[in-house]
Amino acid sequence: METYIREPVLAYGKTKLSPGEYLEWEKSAELKHEFFQGEIFDMAGASRRHNKIFSNFFGEIGTRLKGKPCQPYGSDLRIHIPENSLFTYPDISVICGDITSSTEDEDTAILPSVLVEILSPSTKSYDRGDKFKLYRDIPSLKEYILIDSEAISIEAFRINKSGHWELEEYKNMNDKLTIPSIEVNILLSEIYEGTKL
Repeated sequence: METYIREPVLAYGKTKLSPGEYLEWEKSAELKHEFFQGEIFDMAGASRRHNKIFSNFFGEIGTRLKGKPCQPYGSDLRIHIPENSLFTYPDISVICGDITSSTEDEDTAILPSVLVEILSPSTKSYDRGDKFKLYRDIPSLKEYILIDSEAISIEAFRINKSGHWELEEYKNMNDKLTIPSIEVNILLSEIYEGTKL
């Protein structure tokens, strides 16, 4: 996780918060925070290149999914994983069908089909490791995509028919990222356009 935040703990006079206390505090917080097992963690800010990759990817995937049952959502959509208590804000979530709200909060979604994180130096280890372990508890998750913001490199993890996660890597601008669960293909040159990589 990132940095531990002490303000809500001081406000509530407790070492651990309930999901309800976290959600109440988060509504008035200026920055977004993750919640895991009673603790609150600051989420790192994004670089200019991170934001450019987000804009490119979100625009391309949004165009390809227009009129289809699966829709992309940006990092303002909070995702809850009841199976392990995590509340987080993925860079991009793709949800198929109607959004199912968390029982903890109607503005928080559960059951995404695809999650996308854009890697930064401060988060790449967490996104590849502990966060991916937590994401694997999502019963609806079919694919997890990691987009490097410092090099032309995309890692696409997909769950196979045996329930095991498999990795496919993309490292060339002419490669086409395939997202089979939502029937989308995007050239890396479209994702990295304007990033000077």
